[in-house]
Amino acid sequence: MSRKDTVNSLFLKRPDPESGKPQKSGERVRTGAISAMGASLHEMSENAKHAANLQKQLAEGEAVLSLDVAKIDSSRVADRIPIEVDAAFDQLVASIEENGQQVPILVRPHPDVAGRYQIAYGRRRLRAAEVLGRSVKAIVKTLSDSELIVAQGRENLDRKDLSFIEKAFFAKNLEDDGCDRRTIVAALGTDKADVSRYILVARRVPEDIVRKIGPAPKAGRARWLALADALEKRSQIDVVEDALASAALRKADSDTRLNAALQALASKPRKSLASKDMWKAPNGKRAAHIEARHGRTTLVFEDKVVPDFARFISARLDQLYVEFQADGKEEGS
Repeated sequence: MSRKDTVNSLFLKRPDPESGKPQKSGERVRTGAISAMGASLHEMSENAKHAANLQKQLAEGEAVLSLDVAKIDSSRVADRIPIEVDAAFDQLVASIEENGQQVPILVRPHPDVAGRYQIAYGRRRLRAAEVLGRSVKAIVKTLSDSELIVAQGRENLDRKDLSFIEKAFFAKNLEDDGCDRRTIVAALGTDKADVSRYILVARRVPEDIVRKIGPAPKAGRARWLALADALEKRSQIDVVEDALASAALRKADSDTRLNAALQALASKPRKSLASKDMWKAPNGKRAAHIEARHGRTTLVFEDKVVPDFARFISARLDQLYVEFQADGKEEGS
C-alpha cells in the first residue's frame, strides 16, 4: 500500500449500507436518568471500541496521529547536510502554515524509551512543525533498525533531493554505524559498486570542509574527487577555509562555494616557509619550524633531532615571557 493509499484509507469512509434503511418506530420513551445512563454507557463502549481500533491500526502501521514534536527523536544516522540559507525549507514552512500538513511523516515507537518515537522520514516536515509551534501528523509503525534505515533512504530517493555528497556521507555514516553493505544498498536504491564509490569519496573529503561548502546539488562525483585530490596533493585545507570564510560566500549557494574552493586550490601554491621561519640544530639538521595562520602561531619541534627540547621550553615559558616583555620595554624606550 502506497503512502497516499494509506492516508486515503484512513480518512475516506465508505458509506454505511445500513444507513439507508428506515428507522424502526415505536421505541419506548426513556426517562431522563435512564437516557443519561444509556448515553454514558454508549460513550464508554464507543471509547473502548475506538481504543481497540486505534491499537489495531498502530500495530498495522496505518494510524495517523497528531504527535508532540518534542517527543520525536532523530534517527541515529543523518542524511542531510545542514545549510544556513534554505529557501526550499522556508517555502515548506509557509505552505504548511497556510494549507496545513498534507503528508504525514513516518515514525516508529522508540526502541529504548517508552512514550517517545524515532523518525524514519519527513525530517523537514517535522522541523517545519517545530518552527510553527505545531504538533505533527505522523504514521506510527513498528520498524526494525534496517527497515528504519531503508525507509529513510527510500523517501529521499523518491523525492530525488539528496545531492551526491549527501548520499556519500549517508552511506559512510551508515557503514560507521555498523550497517552491512546490503542494507546500505537497499537504503540508497543502488548497487554495491556505487555504494563503494560513495563511501570512497566521503572518506577522502574532510567532513568539516563539506559542511562549510554544503550539499552542492549540481556537483557529482568528479568534482568532489577533484577537491579531494587537490587537498591531498597540496595539503592546503587552510586555503579552502580561507576562501570559504568570506562573508559573500557564506551567503552564496553551496555550488558557488564548491566552485570557489576548487578555484582557490587551482591558484598559485603558497610559498614554502622561509629559512628564517626554521631553526636548525648545531648539527645542521632542521629541528623546528614556526607556522602562522588563522591568527595562531605554532612552534613545531622535531623530536628525533632535539628530543625533550620542547618540554624544556614549555617548563620555562613564564621566564621566557618575562624576558620577552623586558626586551619589548627596552626596544620601546
